[in-house]
Amino acid sequence: MSTMTDFAADFAPGSVWLVGAGPGHAGLLTLQAHAALQAADIIVYDALVGDDILALAPEETPREYAGKRGGKPSPKQADISLRLIQLARQGKRVLRLKGGDPFVFGRGGEEALTLVQAGVPFRICPGITAGIGGLAFAGIPLTHRDTNHAITMITGHDATGNVTGVDWDAVAKGSPALVLYMAIKHIGAISEKLIAAGRPASEPVAVVTNASLPEMSVLETSLGNAATDIERHNVKPPAIVAIGEIVRLRSGLDWLGAASGKVLEPDPLSLGRDDSEQTG
Repeated sequence: MSTMTDFAADFAPGSVWLVGAGPGHAGLLTLQAHAALQAADIIVYDALVGDDILALAPEETPREYAGKRGGKPSPKQADISLRLIQLARQGKRVLRLKGGDPFVFGRGGEEALTLVQAGVPFRICPGITAGIGGLAFAGIPLTHRDTNHAITMITGHDATGNVTGVDWDAVAKGSPALVLYMAIKHIGAISEKLIAAGRPASEPVAVVTNASLPEMSVLETSLGNAATDIERHNVKPPAIVAIGEIVRLRSGLDWLGAASGKVLEPDPLSLGRDDSEQTG
């Protein structure tokens, strides 16, 4: 029978593994991520990697924080990539641990290409991105045959830190359901652009903060009221924003709420919602 460490048997000295840690809950780590935590000589981790995940590594394994958070002093991306190269050239098994999935708005591609340029061996270990796992924890499915046959995942800002680089008109018309990452700062401008492009102001919106963690909360609102409600409830990142009829399904699929006594709706798509509410 295979042991857990078999999943990291080829984690070679002098290499870097870019590993997705999932949306936050330690139970959502992959077996390979868990094995890499055991085998690494050093862990370089992001801001969204929680202490309970880091605690799965041996206590003596060094940890280096390389978190990048918008609006706060953060390491430069180039410096992080160069540090990975430096550590690998010291012959270490370097675990680059990133929240969610390293290739979904995680800049893992940039780091991997830098490793390629430096001739450093690497491996990509996918993780559960917050736009999937976080919404599932909140009782919001990405797809449902009665609501949508497509989903669009979008970053809430472009490389300049603004929303000008996204074709919001095409986004508004191209997919019945949208999932926004890193969008809290610009949610007002995004909502205006989507409404101007034809999305109804009454369209359901859910803002999931601290997805999958015990302190997770969900703000349900509408596209027209999202910016006001986010400010009124003092919603802070990290957050995932879901837009579309998939949000209505939460009234029937909030499994965490049901565990606490919430009565679920058997036919949530028949319900309309004009008000906003925040639940834990």
